[in-house]
Amino acid sequence: MSTEPFVEVHGVSKRFFAVEALKDVDAVVRRGEIHALVGENGAGKSTLGKVISGIIRPDSGRVKVRGRPVHYANPRDALVDGITTITQEIALLSKQTVLENVMLGQEIARGGVLLRGAMLAEFDRLLEMTGFELEPHVQIEQLHLADQKKVEVMQAIARDAQLIIMDEPTAMLADDETGIFLEVVRSLRAMGRTILYISHFLQEVLDLADTVTVMRNGEVIRTSPTAKETPETLVEAMLGRTVAQMFPPKSPPPTDAPVAFQVKGLNSEVFSDVHLEIRAGEIVGLAGLVGSGRSRLARTLFGAEQASAGAFRVGDTSVATASIADAIRAGIYMLPESRKEQGLLLKQEVRNNITMPHLNEVTLPGGVIRSRRELEQVRELMDTINVQPLQPRNRANSLSGGNQQKVLFGKWLFRRPKVFIVDEPTRGIDVGAKRAIYRLITELAERGIAILMISSELEEIIGLAHRVLVMRLGRIVAEFREDRSPLDESAIMQAAFGTGARPDRPAEAR
Repeated sequence: MSTEPFVEVHGVSKRFFAVEALKDVDAVVRRGEIHALVGENGAGKSTLGKVISGIIRPDSGRVKVRGRPVHYANPRDALVDGITTITQEIALLSKQTVLENVMLGQEIARGGVLLRGAMLAEFDRLLEMTGFELEPHVQIEQLHLADQKKVEVMQAIARDAQLIIMDEPTAMLADDETGIFLEVVRSLRAMGRTILYISHFLQEVLDLADTVTVMRNGEVIRTSPTAKETPETLVEAMLGRTVAQMFPPKSPPPTDAPVAFQVKGLNSEVFSDVHLEIRAGEIVGLAGLVGSGRSRLARTLFGAEQASAGAFRVGDTSVATASIADAIRAGIYMLPESRKEQGLLLKQEVRNNITMPHLNEVTLPGGVIRSRRELEQVRELMDTINVQPLQPRNRANSLSGGNQQKVLFGKWLFRRPKVFIVDEPTRGIDVGAKRAIYRLITELAERGIAILMISSELEEIIGLAHRVLVMRLGRIVAEFREDRSPLDESAIMQAAFGTGARPDRPAEAR
């Protein structure tokens, strides 16, 4: 490993609307090293990788490659400098063959005619180098995700990339495939290639990388040799905070509170053997990393995705949730993680957004909307949850992010839910709006509503939940109960990162 920098990042910042993804970041990746980036969800790891690879242009700061300032407009510019990326999402031509994808842009031809024999010989060389087993003439869409990931690795090697940015490259691989892949990465280092390795698997990082940079909330916390780190020290650096004093006091449900929601033996292509129950008035936090299956589980509980097996009970009644309509009829409501893409019609009035799932409550026989009654009920609800300004006829896109989020809550509180699933309830809103949402969630629980809360911000989970379930790779792997001992961020993170043995991985957990 050389001490010469391959990439230098100085004072790089990047903002996406209200979210500051990178804040004055400095980092150096040295030639021939495996340099890991670790951090919680939303720490800025992938954004930094995308800046270096030309996928994202920074708002400010400088990037230097081999000592030369660069201003990449797109990934093709970075590829000219020998930089390529293997992202979390598969980026292949699904209708083309493995050979065509691996050699894309590197075709061997003479006089405009492809020399397939020479291309197959090069393909065989790459197979021998990686240890992969892939048939060159199979179409990409016929491969499992793990094999598609292998094709991306071979494509990067075929392009003779000198810096390969790998973003969660082993997330879909089985243990034996992961072992082979990590040997490939080590062989790339031995050939003098440079690897920027982004991963949630901390032990994997420590076993593989030479250097590790810890990021938190868009900032670099520290860079150090991996020999000086342990999974525990990395987790501590990634957290770096205590529970804020912005959460309302918890009111645990009565000890004799009935079970309001029960799920047994839930299975799908994403998760397996999920059991959970929530009592009336209880807030259960569902923690886990991106890819653990949290949101997919929530969507299945809400009927937006289908399970292959499992039983549901709301109160004392067995229910089927084959569709969203079934879930709503059973009293199961869900606040989705993206209000703009999944929750609100931003160009519609606030009142329309709130009453849309409940039109039967404000319509006469024949489908005529009772506008006066609708406005009265919507205004009363907006006042209760403190939407500002209190104007039901305003368009949703005229409101601040925090007030839009309150409208989304109002959409599902127009009628009282029995079970309320809230996915990332404070994403993209300011601190003041967060406090209001926290109070609202706590008040709903005090009214006896069973709440399942998903959040990538552990302080929210710990600050609000009475009990925490940790999901990892499609399974609930740990439970923490506040009535037994105080909820501990470090313990939850250790469970989420799975610093011990890696279990088998369900396909496509997201």
